[in-house]
Amino acid sequence: MTAVPSPAPRPDRSGNRTEREFEFTAQDFEEVRRLIYSHAGISLSEAKVDMVYSRLARRLRAIGLASFRDYLALLKGGDAAEWEAFVNALTTNFTSFFREAHHFDILRDFLKTRRERPITIWSAAASTGEEPYSIAMTAVEALGDARTGVQIMASDLDTQVLQKARDGVYPMDRIARLDEARQQRFFLKGTGHREGMVKVRPELQGMIRFFQLNLLDAQWAVSGPLDVIFCRNVLIYFDKPTQYRILQRMKPLLKPDGLLFLGHSEALYHAADLFRPRGQTVYEHARPGETRTRGSSAGCVA
Repeated sequence: MTAVPSPAPRPDRSGNRTEREFEFTAQDFEEVRRLIYSHAGISLSEAKVDMVYSRLARRLRAIGLASFRDYLALLKGGDAAEWEAFVNALTTNFTSFFREAHHFDILRDFLKTRRERPITIWSAAASTGEEPYSIAMTAVEALGDARTGVQIMASDLDTQVLQKARDGVYPMDRIARLDEARQQRFFLKGTGHREGMVKVRPELQGMIRFFQLNLLDAQWAVSGPLDVIFCRNVLIYFDKPTQYRILQRMKPLLKPDGLLFLGHSEALYHAADLFRPRGQTVYEHARPGETRTRGSSAGCVA
């Protein structure tokens, strides 16, 4: 049996001493920061130390390791399965149907103006699926039978949440804020052991292709031209130079009159040469001559 080291005391926010199950040194935390940044571009601030410990301590328990030193050695040894679990553990996934509802009002009006088919939309941080399914519902409501010309690609770094998205099964309370007409039109209520759950209707699921994608990968399984890109609440996990490089790669994928949707806490002052505001956290291609603002090399934002 592997010996477990004595818990390491640490100060909590009140200044009192508490104990951790595993020793977690400043050097361990810096190594975690380096690994997740190099692999996924996620920039962790020093304020995330407790979050990192809590999430990775679960992995140590799950695979029977006694120390973070052993865990980091496992990662650096190239264990592919644990790399996937490591990234999944440090990825924050919070979403809801029609989150930031004004975006879907803008999308609905935009879709009604599109004459060419197919209309192609990429949800670049699909999480558990609420965003791409909201996009699909908006397309159905805006276009009716013409929705058959809409193609939605939905990607995420986290493979666990992607599987939930593919399944399209949610607790009933996740759709409680949707009006009754949407609930009936787009969801099936569970019975028996599925009572209290809902499932997205197959015709809606059929509009979406889910796949794993790391925005730092040299190649993306996405090709243009795209009418719309949703990249909401993901850029905040990258530093400014990484944000700029990702936006630089997205720009040629988006049609000249296409739209880019970002999260409410994200702004593109550092990428004004790429995109310009068109509405509240909605962007379009910048005009020729618009230049990048100063201060684009700011550090950690997570």
